[in-house]
Amino acid sequence: MRPASLDSFKNIREQNIMTLKQKKEEGTKVVGIYCQFCPRELVLAAGAIPVGLCGTKNDPIAAAEKDLPRNLCPLIKSSYGFAVTDTCPYFHFSDLVIGETTCDGKKKMFEMMQKIKPVHVMHLPQMPDRVSSLALWYDEILRVKSAIEEQFGVEITDEAIREAIHITNEEARALKELFDLNTAKPALLTGTELLMTSFQVSFIADRRQGIAMLDNLVAEVRELAQKGYYVGDDNTPRILITGTPIGMGSEKVVTLVEECGGLVVAMQNCSGYTPATLHIDESDTRDPIMLLAEKYIGIPCSVMSPNPGRRETLERMISEFKVDGVIDLTWQACHTFNIESYFIEELVKEKLGLPFLHLETDYSDSDRETLRVRIEAFLEMI
Repeated sequence: MRPASLDSFKNIREQNIMTLKQKKEEGTKVVGIYCQFCPRELVLAAGAIPVGLCGTKNDPIAAAEKDLPRNLCPLIKSSYGFAVTDTCPYFHFSDLVIGETTCDGKKKMFEMMQKIKPVHVMHLPQMPDRVSSLALWYDEILRVKSAIEEQFGVEITDEAIREAIHITNEEARALKELFDLNTAKPALLTGTELLMTSFQVSFIADRRQGIAMLDNLVAEVRELAQKGYYVGDDNTPRILITGTPIGMGSEKVVTLVEECGGLVVAMQNCSGYTPATLHIDESDTRDPIMLLAEKYIGIPCSVMSPNPGRRETLERMISEFKVDGVIDLTWQACHTFNIESYFIEELVKEKLGLPFLHLETDYSDSDRETLRVRIEAFLEMI
């Protein structure tokens, strides 16, 4: 009685490559994106297609290490490796890449990537509670708007931005409804299914098609739930994973938790629940650039200092998803997430009294069995 709609997400990336090729032949522009801080609304308002770029697999890292230091975050090395080997079709089709200064490693890597593709780098202010930060971010969004207009020879109108805001609001709504299915106990989707679905849908060229697919899946799961469908049971440990982004190819912690008898019911990260909480009030008649600036500067990423939003979101999710334990995942050399784990452990263990496990790893399988032992011990505590 597994949801049949899940199968429609499995081959999205491959199908979408053909769609992108066709769109490119018709003259449509493509913009490659690495991070949630990029205002997708401006890409859509320019009549272009925003696509997520590859950076979640270990395969191209060896090629990246010919230019980049080995002791660098695997996400950065994977992203650059896909670019220099031309093995990411989405990067290949991109007419422009938008990067951001979320960390020093990415900032310098984008300088090197500019030898391969046109790259526009947004300079992110990292003190979100200051008025000056919002003013700086407003200017950065104006700057990327101008870059897109110049690169593609178009004018991005306020009307087009507001239409794009509606689309991204609908995307966030559909994603949130998907993730919120697991507030049920027993849960309705495995962590592997959640990750596959949310990751794959980010590659769809037609945003409305992606929204419709998510809505269909949610409707099917709800219907099955009324007939008694669920995954795990009342005694299955419910785990929330927080920290660095996860994608297909770097999902080993999610799969290990579920191989060891737990269930990942939620993911508080920028590839999970975080983008589902981003929303703009469509009745707000202020400057749409300011609306975008306020939306994106509110992302509770660990690069922000201070970053109370992450802890507030995490505490709310732990309650809503009836979580039994929290795993904080850090990619090696991701210093902001690694240090911020101190505050997450303080929240989870001391304030909420829940089991907590901090894992630092990379994309390879070299430590898979070591991780398995630690995760098994963690689940036994629960």
